[in-house]
Amino acid sequence: MSGHSNHDHSHVVVGEGNFNKLRWALVITALFLIVEIIAALFTKSLALLSDAAHMFTDVAALAIALFAIKIGKLPADDKRTFGYQRFEILAALFNAVMLFVVAIYILYEAYQRFTTPAEIQTLGMLIVAVLGLIVNLISMRILMSGANDSLNVKGAYLEVLSDAVGSVGVIIAAIVIYYTGWMWVDSLIAVLVGVWVLPRTWILLKQSINILLEGVPEEVDIEKLRQDLLSLKGVESIHQLKVWAITSKNIHLTVHLYAPEVDHTLLYQEAMEMLSHQHGISEMTLQIEDDYCLAQSHQGHVAHEHKERDGHSHQH
Repeated sequence: MSGHSNHDHSHVVVGEGNFNKLRWALVITALFLIVEIIAALFTKSLALLSDAAHMFTDVAALAIALFAIKIGKLPADDKRTFGYQRFEILAALFNAVMLFVVAIYILYEAYQRFTTPAEIQTLGMLIVAVLGLIVNLISMRILMSGANDSLNVKGAYLEVLSDAVGSVGVIIAAIVIYYTGWMWVDSLIAVLVGVWVLPRTWILLKQSINILLEGVPEEVDIEKLRQDLLSLKGVESIHQLKVWAITSKNIHLTVHLYAPEVDHTLLYQEAMEMLSHQHGISEMTLQIEDDYCLAQSHQGHVAHEHKERDGHSHQH
């Protein structure tokens, strides 16, 4: 019986690049937030206030994301063997919750405005919305590449994206109100932006919770992975297969391979290359067994656990 493990620490480099992107996006967004809040109060536009609220969550999300990267780089210790990498997921979860809260608040305010429309300064509303859209597009360009590497950055990117959509909505509302005088369009646009944001926020929330619950990452096909392991030369059976993620791109795997008639070193190398290249597994622990009784006892223990679990479920 032999055990092997492989570790890849490339996420440290990615984190540094994302830190610089987030920092620039935070500076740009925070400066414009002050302008937009003042403009929203002056013009009395709910759509612009909605955009300002999203801009505020952008600033908070970017600040939290920066903090998460800093904390996540702290080294592991005896009490936290994976270090603080999970702060990235906690930040993404917090950002998703903030987006939900903002969307619900805007929907409530829109309902209030439908009954009592306010007089809106459309020219100021239009100017600030255009400037806001430019700021959002710059921030999105900065964050776009990092969004594919990290749920943390993806959360911040979605915040900025939703704000950009909000800015487009405000521009449309300002133009329509200017030519028609329909003040209710302001509230309608605010509602549409809120409804547009919610499904994307739900996806981010679901991904974050799945990682925190140590579920199988969505990008991993567990059945194909199992079949690929069984197809390795000399492998007769596998058990104790577990796949989970510490962060969005730091996927872990442990598995026991029963392979009595094969060179363990060669099998380990083949398995490691397959898992890394075909399934994107960054860290793995492989235990290769040639003792039939030991392998059977492990499988029997797993079967016994399933039997007990099924028995309990039938009783309930």
